[in-house]
Amino acid sequence: GLGLLANSGRGGDHGPWPGHAFRRRATWAAAAAGAMQLRYLKNLHAPVDGMSKVTSISWSSNTTRLATVGADKIVQLFDEHGEKQDRFSTKPADKAARTYIVRTIEFSPDSTKLAVAQSDNIVFVYKLGTDWKDKKSICNKFAQTSSVTCLCWPSARPNELVFGLAEGKVKVGQLKSNKASTLYQTESFVVAMSAGPDGNSLLTGHLDGSIFRFSFETESMPRPVSAKIAQVPQCAPYALSWGYVGIVAAGNDRTVRFWDSEGTNGQVFDYATDPKIKEFTCAAFNPSGESVVLGNFNRFLVYAWHPKNREWSEVMQREIPNLYTITALAWRADGSRLIVGSLCGGVDMFDVCIRRARYRGTHEFTYVSLSQVIVKSLATGARIVLKSNVGFEIKKINIFQERFLVATTPESLLLGDLQTCRLSEIPWTSTGSEKYFFDNPHVCMIYKAGELSLVEYSCNEVLACARTEHMSPHLISVRISAGEDMEYTAPNGVDLKVMAYLLDLMTVRVTDLVSNQTLATVTHDTRIDWLELNPNVANRLLFRDKRRQLYLFDIKTQSKITLLNYCNYVQWVPDSDVVVAQNRNQLCVWYSINAPDRVTLHEIKGDIEDIERSHGRTCVIVDEGVNMVEYELDEGLIAFGSCLERQAYARAVDLLEELPLTPETEAMWRTLADASMENFNLPVAERCYAVLGDVSRSRYLHKVNRLVQEHAAEMGGDGTHYYMAQAKMAMLSKQFQRAEAILLDNNELDEALSMYQELHKYDESIRLAERKNHPKVMNLKQFYLQWLMSTQQEEKAGELLETEGDYPRAIELYLRGGMAAKAAAVVNKHAAGYSQELLQRILGALQQCGLYDRAGELYHRMGLVQPAMDAYRRGHAYRQAIELAKQCHPALVVALEEEWGDWLVSQRQVDAAINHYIEAGNSTKAIDAAMSARQWHKAEQLLDQASIGADPTFALPFYEKLASHYATSRQFDQAERAFVKSGRPQRAVKMYIDAGHFEKAHRVAKDKMSAHERTELYIALAQDLEQQNKLTEAEQLYTIVNEFDLAINMYKKREEFEQMLRLVSKYRKEFLNDTYKHIAEQFEMKGNLTKAEHYYVEAKMWTSAMSMYRNLERWEDAKRVAKLHGGKQTFEKVVLAQAQACWKEHGAEAGAQLLAKHGLIELAIDYAVEHSNFAHALELAAHAKHKLPDIHLKKALALEDDEQYKLAEEEFIAANKPKEAIDMYVHQRDWVSAMRVAENYDRDSIKDVMVHQAKDMVDQNNLVAAESLFIQAGKPELAVQAYSQKRMVNEAARVCKKHCPHMLGDVFDSYDSGPGEGIAQTPEQILEAAKIYEETGNYSRAIDAYLSIKGEAAEPERLEEIWENSIRLAMRHAQDRYTDVVGEVAKRLKDMRRFESAAELYKQVDAPREAMGCYFAGELWNEARMLAKTELPDMMRHVEERYKAHLVSKGDADALMKNTADVDTALDMYARQGDWSKCLGLAEQHSPKMLPHYLVQYCKI
Repeated sequence: GLGLLANSGRGGDHGPWPGHAFRRRATWAAAAAGAMQLRYLKNLHAPVDGMSKVTSISWSSNTTRLATVGADKIVQLFDEHGEKQDRFSTKPADKAARTYIVRTIEFSPDSTKLAVAQSDNIVFVYKLGTDWKDKKSICNKFAQTSSVTCLCWPSARPNELVFGLAEGKVKVGQLKSNKASTLYQTESFVVAMSAGPDGNSLLTGHLDGSIFRFSFETESMPRPVSAKIAQVPQCAPYALSWGYVGIVAAGNDRTVRFWDSEGTNGQVFDYATDPKIKEFTCAAFNPSGESVVLGNFNRFLVYAWHPKNREWSEVMQREIPNLYTITALAWRADGSRLIVGSLCGGVDMFDVCIRRARYRGTHEFTYVSLSQVIVKSLATGARIVLKSNVGFEIKKINIFQERFLVATTPESLLLGDLQTCRLSEIPWTSTGSEKYFFDNPHVCMIYKAGELSLVEYSCNEVLACARTEHMSPHLISVRISAGEDMEYTAPNGVDLKVMAYLLDLMTVRVTDLVSNQTLATVTHDTRIDWLELNPNVANRLLFRDKRRQLYLFDIKTQSKITLLNYCNYVQWVPDSDVVVAQNRNQLCVWYSINAPDRVTLHEIKGDIEDIERSHGRTCVIVDEGVNMVEYELDEGLIAFGSCLERQAYARAVDLLEELPLTPETEAMWRTLADASMENFNLPVAERCYAVLGDVSRSRYLHKVNRLVQEHAAEMGGDGTHYYMAQAKMAMLSKQFQRAEAILLDNNELDEALSMYQELHKYDESIRLAERKNHPKVMNLKQFYLQWLMSTQQEEKAGELLETEGDYPRAIELYLRGGMAAKAAAVVNKHAAGYSQELLQRILGALQQCGLYDRAGELYHRMGLVQPAMDAYRRGHAYRQAIELAKQCHPALVVALEEEWGDWLVSQRQVDAAINHYIEAGNSTKAIDAAMSARQWHKAEQLLDQASIGADPTFALPFYEKLASHYATSRQFDQAERAFVKSGRPQRAVKMYIDAGHFEKAHRVAKDKMSAHERTELYIALAQDLEQQNKLTEAEQLYTIVNEFDLAINMYKKREEFEQMLRLVSKYRKEFLNDTYKHIAEQFEMKGNLTKAEHYYVEAKMWTSAMSMYRNLERWEDAKRVAKLHGGKQTFEKVVLAQAQACWKEHGAEAGAQLLAKHGLIELAIDYAVEHSNFAHALELAAHAKHKLPDIHLKKALALEDDEQYKLAEEEFIAANKPKEAIDMYVHQRDWVSAMRVAENYDRDSIKDVMVHQAKDMVDQNNLVAAESLFIQAGKPELAVQAYSQKRMVNEAARVCKKHCPHMLGDVFDSYDSGPGEGIAQTPEQILEAAKIYEETGNYSRAIDAYLSIKGEAAEPERLEEIWENSIRLAMRHAQDRYTDVVGEVAKRLKDMRRFESAAELYKQVDAPREAMGCYFAGELWNEARMLAKTELPDMMRHVEERYKAHLVSKGDADALMKNTADVDTALDMYARQGDWSKCLGLAEQHSPKMLPHYLVQYCKI
């Protein structure tokens, strides 16, 4: 659909005609999503203040010219961009009368002519030419009898234009004859005409409302047809147009009617009730026929065809105030522009599209309809119209190589070439898996599901299909020669379309795409990796295999030859049959591929990259590493090939004559000679052979040419068909039978006989004479024999006599001619009575000629055995000798066999000698011969047989030689077996390693060698491989024997760090980071910073990489590394370091600017402040307001350091840091300024100022003033502290009691610990201080005070009472100290021997054992027993033992006996004490057994 918007404002223009508003600006836009968009581009012709109707507009089919005409009868010509290029006035039919108007103008289909229909009964055709500068002239004119009302020019009828007349006739003007004829006649005025979309039909609308259709004669329409297809009631169809979808007609009845192309009634849109709609004046379909625009008064009406619903609908009706009637409409051929002409004479251009899209920033797609897209190159401005011929919607467009288009529709595929503007559309169902290849400029190759399809551009069908799995531009070659725009032409004007592709990896199929026949199938023995047909006639195929061997296949002769044994680049020179290839360091050029052995060689130092051919030069581009070097080829030699293919032999001669005679040009002369001979161009052939130095052939051709010329002069014609000339050329080609046939066909028998006689072919002459029964046959034979004798051709003469049966004379002639063998053959063949003398002469001649075998046969025939045997052996005819020996001397056969073998070996026929040595039983010679003949399997069989029962050392050299062969021929299993048999397993291992079969090598080494030998061998082999630079193989050997460090060191020495890292990460992970670091340092030393950075990062030492870049002042790299790995903070540090460097070189401001450039405003500010550049810092702070206080603060500190205190105060205040200003003044003891600042800006600091001033007073010993200030500041404790420091105890206590009673204890503490005489030296003083501590809640100090009273200070009872206070306080107020305090007091009581009290305290803190110790020390045994019984049962026995020991130590035996009943111990105690009465009495009473013992002791005393 179309949408239209316009600016209806008039601004300041108030002219009488309203066209000015439209002249200034109009805006077209889409009505809805997917609708066609019209955008106002420019005004081509300004409207006037009055009526100046634009009567007609026409746009040429090639879109380069636009023509408009109006009431002024002047044709205005514009280019495709709407720029006016030319104008011309129309001519009247009668120069005397100029009262006419131009009804219609129309461009011809070829865009070079313009038809002008005028109301003065004439149609002019102006020839405009192809260029704006071409002269314009009237080439045709058709005068009529009535006014011409309308005109059209069917696109398929370039020489026929159709026009309608006021009298109702519709005529056609024939440009060639300059005559007009009537197509059909009606009785009604022709008001409108429209050409059909097919280019072979037209519509006419008439005043009576009828609509006629006319169709010209075409292939599908055998004769012209005209018919009335519709009738518009009560209206003349002035607005008439025909598009692909249907026909539209409208007029002054304000009704729009649609029909299909056959005139079937369609839809009707009636606007009779709409007062805004006036009469319709014009209509125009867009080129796709999917939309139509109708002009009305002050408005456009737009209708669109909906394919799904198959109906028309009004999609837009837009009013444009002050536009007035639209009188003319015209579309550009691609549908991207619409030209509108109005009643006021204005002509405006609008851009039209459904939508626009950019493709990768290189092309612009303009969708002018669903099935038509304009593709424009943004770089060159080139345009191409992509259109579906069947009207399918274009879904997707892709552009490949900036040149080739691929577009998909639901049921077709569109392909195009932007360079040649050729398009194709083929039926296709796209799956999205297709692959497109555009290496050939003439065809697109599409690969889908294993099938290759070829589509030729500008052809709407698939050219060919082929099944292949090998889709690559290097494995498919297509050559096409058809059309004038092709780069080359086929011979004989026949279209050439040939394709070569791979059937499988080793088979090439060459197919003729025109006839669909297979031209050749090339089977190769190795995988093919490149192929290409020659460009001109596609009769030769170049291909290369994986072995890098280059082959040339001649399709005509079906023959293959090898061009190069090694080729790493090959290509045909563009548009010629010259081959360029590279063989390592040689550039090979075949200027004449017909002579493959003629090759031009150039030494080069690099690799060929490309071949360029332009501007008469052909260059081979070679990449030599540092730069690209051009090697220019001989353009003359290259052009020669093209001339040869076009059969332009004279031009080829001219080209070659300008070149020096070299091997290459000599080959070309020979090629030209062969081609000219083949095509019977004898003058050129004569010239070629003359240049080649073939004088005889050249003179012969000269004679033939003269014969041809004479015959032509006598008989007329070109003379080349003269039979004598044909026979002569057949003779030159050695086609004597053909020459004979030509002469005989023309009754020239004598000439044929003379031909053979001239060539001394008398036998052929005699044969022909006998066949034709010539009367002089005998004379010919006699003459032939005499001629043979005279020319000493005894052999021929003998053969002649032999055929006639004269054997003795024949033998004589054979012997005379030295042909003893033939003489002997006559004897053997023809049994006759030959004389002994003759036979002896034959034998002598045979022996003299060395034909001993023949002599032996003759001797044998004569029955002479021994001479025959000697002759056979002398002539080495051992077969005959052995046959003779078998009959006559069997014992001689073995010797003859060995002798035969020795002779064969001497003749280098070693393979034939083997069997003879075997027959002779000589195994050694047989084995040696088999090896020399390279019959290795046979040699191995013989060796195995000979080794049975023989000395083992006999076979070792043979096995080693055999193994060496097998290893060389890569028969590894046989070689391994032979090496093992020869006792050299290490050579088998080396063989496998050289071949890369490490598993097999390891198997042999493991099975046949010890571990030590295996390790040494592998290391040695690895070192050899390392020297050969086969590092991968060496690594495998090192790793097999676990010599990882050697492998790592190998890569390290060669600086192959990636491999080194791989091994380290696999086998030495603990050294991985160190390895990364080492490699990075190596690269850093070499200056390869990128690599160094990579390895530093891998080693997780990115800081080292950053430092490396910083040291080299490569700040960008340092910043990149810091940002990538260290984050924002590290990045800022690097930028800061760079700023420091800039500061050293360019000053502080440069450093700050650098920081600001990186967006580090805060760092820049800090940097500027750090370098005291406060002004710049404040400027930067305009973007970081929060940094202003910090800047003012730093500036204030700097001013303070410079002792500019007043300025510093201002900056502190600006930084909102009055506290800092106060501190500054306090530091300077400027109390007045400090107090002023505090009172004005920080009243919370007033007390601090007072405190500082008071402290200053204390330093000046003005304690009274200081006390007052301290108290005003609410800091009485500081006054107390000051008095305490001055040892003014009373003053301190006074202040404490008045202002801070809680500090009284601290005052005493300070005095207690101070120097000099204390205030708490006596126990009473200490107790008083302790009570103060207790009263003030300082219980810990109170406890310490109580405990500070020692044992010597008071009586024990008093001390125990004092210490009890500390225990009481600890129990109530310092429970965390309770245990320690009790322990301390208990210890002191124990030291004072107040054991019972100490024990009770220990029991209070759950220390029964310590309590037990106190009971033991105080000898309180009952309490000890009670404690043990209740809390320490395990110590009961220990208590008793201690008690017993106590009694023993006191010597209280009675108590011991009483309390412990320990009789034995009591007895001992009584005995030691000398109390024998108690002892003996106790023993007698309680221990009778011990009584004798003690009686004896007592007796001794």
